[in-house]
Amino acid sequence: MNVLLWLCYKGTRYAGFQVQPNGRTVCAVFQDALEAVLGARPDVKGCSRTDAGVHARRFALNFRYAGTPPPEKLVPALNAHLPPDVRVLEGRRVPDGFHARYAAHAKTYAYYLLNSRIEDPFTADVAYRIAAPLDVPAMQAAAQQMVGTHDFAALCAAGSSAAAHGDTVRTVTACTVQRGARDARYIVIRVTADGYLYNMVRILAGTLVEAGRGKLAAGDIPAILQSRDRHRAGPTLPAKGLFLEQVTYAPEDLCL
Repeated sequence: MNVLLWLCYKGTRYAGFQVQPNGRTVCAVFQDALEAVLGARPDVKGCSRTDAGVHARRFALNFRYAGTPPPEKLVPALNAHLPPDVRVLEGRRVPDGFHARYAAHAKTYAYYLLNSRIEDPFTADVAYRIAAPLDVPAMQAAAQQMVGTHDFAALCAAGSSAAAHGDTVRTVTACTVQRGARDARYIVIRVTADGYLYNMVRILAGTLVEAGRGKLAAGDIPAILQSRDRHRAGPTLPAKGLFLEQVTYAPEDLCL
């Protein structure tokens, strides 16, 4: 059967999700757990590669196996063999043709900023600190300029295969900037899109930070996007503040 599992993980100690020859990855430790539970190491299809140091609150993956133990019993069985910074949240059987990456209609990422002169030791590896005061309304105004179908080449890191092929148009359906309700020192940039370019969210976040520091205005964003020039956008913020928060699938793609 084909099974969809939802994972959460803290990516600090990992070289991303995808298996790599030189580095510990989330997929590798997950397959180690699969082998311990199933006695086999099935091929795993992840919804995203996620870079080194990036975290996930709800990461989707699928794989095929014989069906023993049943999907509902896989969750506790796998968690018993996973390190504490990786956890399976839930699982279900899905149609044979389901693929966690290609069936995704949208993904939501969040970037966490700590706007403070002093580092918080409890969040130092999951939020990027900026000491200079940030104007959140200005950031939100700039964020709204990102919404829509645009060529996002200016927000794409050099060396991207998509950029090399000219495939840089994406549709952003939501982009928001908010201060934390419980702790106003934290600022969350959240974006939902049908797809992303290499480092797109980290560059988008860096561009919005420039707006928050008064170095860019909301009205500058359309020209930056139209230029397709990476140098006109903001810096690429560190991976540690980035979380994959949600992957959206059509209900009919999940129903047997």
